[in-house]
Amino acid sequence: VQLVESGGGLVQAGGSLTLSCAASGSTFSINAMGWYRQAPGKQRELVARIIGAGSVTNYADSVKGRFTISRDNAKNTMYLQMNSLKPEDTAVYYCVVIVIPGGSYWGQGTQVTVSS
Repeated sequence: VQLVESGGGLVQAGGSLTLSCAASGSTFSINAMGWYRQAPGKQRELVARIIGAGSVTNYADSVKGRFTISRDNAKNTMYLQMNSLKPEDTAVYYCVVIVIPGGSYWGQGTQVTVSS
């Protein structure tokens, strides 16, 4: 599975961005998809994930109510709509997919910078 991320950039606090993650290759084996982020000097953390065709989603407490994860199965693309962005959301955001029977694939990362 190959993943291509897009949509990162610089935005002011309170603004919005939408990240995209387009999957190709053995997409039929994808069981779950998610977004992680890593800020400078911090560990990588799970932001949101979507399981199966999209009926189950989970969010980190820090982004609940502000971020929305979604998946377009026809396009094999996952999205992360980020609203009310805060400076603490600044990080490199990574797309990840979990495949059956096991294993994961990671995107190259996209930088999100939120200025105060």
